[in-house]
Amino acid sequence: MSAKYPIYVGGEFITTEQKLAVINSYSGEEFAHTYLAGKKELEMAIVKALAVKKSMRELPAYIKYEILMEIADKLKGSCQRLALVLAMEACKPLKYALGEINRAVQTFIIAAEETKRLPCEIMSLDWTPAGKDKEGIIKYFPVGLIAGIVPFNFPMNLAAHKIAPAIASGNCIIIKSSRSTPLSTLELATIINETALPKGVFSVLPMDRKAGQQLVTDKRFAMLTFTGSPQVGWKMKSQAGKKKITLELGGNAGVIVSPTANINLAVAKCTVGSFAYSGQVCIHIQRIYVHENIFDEFISKFTEIIKKYKIGKPEEPDTDISAMIDEENAIRVEDWVNQAVSGGAKILCGGKRKGTVYEPTILTNTKREMNVCCLEIFGPVVNIEKYKNFNEAVNLINDSEYGLQSGVFTNSIDEMNFAFREIETGGVMINDVPTFRVDQMPYGGVKNSGFGREGVKFAIHEMMEPKLLVKNV
Repeated sequence: MSAKYPIYVGGEFITTEQKLAVINSYSGEEFAHTYLAGKKELEMAIVKALAVKKSMRELPAYIKYEILMEIADKLKGSCQRLALVLAMEACKPLKYALGEINRAVQTFIIAAEETKRLPCEIMSLDWTPAGKDKEGIIKYFPVGLIAGIVPFNFPMNLAAHKIAPAIASGNCIIIKSSRSTPLSTLELATIINETALPKGVFSVLPMDRKAGQQLVTDKRFAMLTFTGSPQVGWKMKSQAGKKKITLELGGNAGVIVSPTANINLAVAKCTVGSFAYSGQVCIHIQRIYVHENIFDEFISKFTEIIKKYKIGKPEEPDTDISAMIDEENAIRVEDWVNQAVSGGAKILCGGKRKGTVYEPTILTNTKREMNVCCLEIFGPVVNIEKYKNFNEAVNLINDSEYGLQSGVFTNSIDEMNFAFREIETGGVMINDVPTFRVDQMPYGGVKNSGFGREGVKFAIHEMMEPKLLVKNV
């Protein structure tokens, strides 16, 4: 019998007539179900949120702090159980699911701390004669009601990155969870429901795209925060009207490995960055550029590690690779790799699909116009190519429509400074992979990778509007 998860609408757990099965893509079995919300449930959530908007705006910092810390404590206390739920619904290997729950704990703790330092500024105005005997006070106010759309790949922590800053900044928020992985966000709703957060401030609604479109177009929402594909995100931006918007849209992240680098460190980090959660990560490594003098050694050590990876059930603690989110995406990855091979690329490892499982795959001899290079593969595939000089490698990283994060392995200060100055990404990780993220840092990209920044403090700023008071001294 599958577990039953009601949806969370304006402080109440309810069911609807539309059942939503949650399938474990490794086994192909339904292990739980929830319900789809429609326009009726969304309207209930909006009305309840607007009714408590003023009281949420006025909630004292110490109460918001206590609420956020209570959420963090309860997440931590249920970490093992929640990680298993996440592993089953997302087919995320248990070790990575545990990591996600622990990161969500940190996200709420960071948000609790940030409630104590919401932005505020006093500005002198007597820079000109007109400003004599006057000063300005700039205070930031919550925008009101926020719509948050969460993808399937991090249903707990990416939800937390929208919910926690919204609470800290005094906003109400309605979350549209992924239909593939709604359970982790609903588990979070169960925890939040037990706190002193005013009922109606927060809702979780799994919806189809048609019903969810109202989150984009409804003028009662002051802001939309979306994590997902560029095709969907930029279209939403064009339809969102006057509301504020934050888009986190992914990429095809690149890494440079310099001959000055610690090659063992680079290999160890790049294997994880390439294949964690079958590459279904916005900052998954898709392109690695290795100096020609160390290319063969890097390939040998990299391949040796990958061949030892265990493919298996997501809930088993020693599983490294499990199923992709569905067979459609596994087939897409297979097609892209086959197209690359037809165009002259060479498979060094992997390259086979069995149902929803695609093997960790290493390609070389790829060309920039191949889908495996120029698009976001969002699967367990990495391209490893040679370069001759560092300037060339930086140009190869920049030869992309995306610009989320990048990694550079080097022990040269000149190379580090050049990379930071010239690489066109939202973040440059030195002696680490673009997959690196801690939850207080600014997170977001340039070009086709997004608009605005997440990361708790930076998301809080996105969720507030400055207001100026001018007064006589």
